Amino acid sequence: MKVGISTACLYPALLEKSLERLLTLGFRHFEFFFNTVSELEPVYVRKLARMLQDYGATAKSVHPFTSGYESFLLFSGYERRFQDTLEFYKHYFEAANILGATLLVLHGQRMDKQGDMEECDYFEHYHRLLETGRHFGITVAQENVNKFRSSSPTFLEHMRSYLHKDCAFVLDIKQSVRAGHSPFETCAAMGDQLIHVHINDNCAGKTCLLPGSGAMDYRRLMHQLAEQHFHGDCMIEVYRHSFGSVQELLQAKRVTENLQQQFTRIADHSS
Repeated sequence: MKVGISTACLYPALLEKSLERLLTLGFRHFEFFFNTVSELEPVYVRKLARMLQDYGATAKSVHPFTSGYESFLLFSGYERRFQDTLEFYKHYFEAANILGATLLVLHGQRMDKQGDMEECDYFEHYHRLLETGRHFGITVAQENVNKFRSSSPTFLEHMRSYLHKDCAFVLDIKQSVRAGHSPFETCAAMGDQLIHVHINDNCAGKTCLLPGSGAMDYRRLMHQLAEQHFHGDCMIEVYRHSFGSVQELLQAKRVTENLQQQFTRIADHSS
């Protein structure tokens, strides 16, 4: 397991400025949150890739700026729009290739739009996007997101049952808490198809804190991840208003690096 950080932590700073600041702080593994269509231009993405190369850093994942529109773009009954969106998402996959990333994070369909599509049709649309990504060497992973269908552990279990090994998941701790579900329940629903974690913390009245700033039982989570044969990475992902000084990210970095060591010991002992 490697640990890193999402560029979204410094939003709304420009993507390249966020990356530069995080690199100078010592981060070396990244999730890239694209914020607009011009940031998918190959010339621009190659600039980001050179920044990574200059610091000996790596990219693991990309996050589409169209996540909030996936109900309309990917998970409605209008087939032509779905086909057009599959073509558009190839730009994300191509950007991921340039960066060396291997994963795209999917939000999916909002709960208030679920009447537009039966579960099995949702799973089939997801699978077609998954297959499109695979042609580029990219895995499309469903994230649990508050107010989206994926917030429900039962929905995630149904997805895994329907698609078997032909699916992948991202666990986001804060999104599970905001949806009123235990992160451990959500994690369990994803099973061994969980391949990526957005790590953050929480406490009573606060759902999104930097790792180590709340009451999250990380030891329990590390044990559960090991039991589920987790082989992915953990990315710090919070909002800019979740912390004060950018220097606070360094303490969160130390916390996640300690968790990485803890997970390695647990996994080695279990094998």
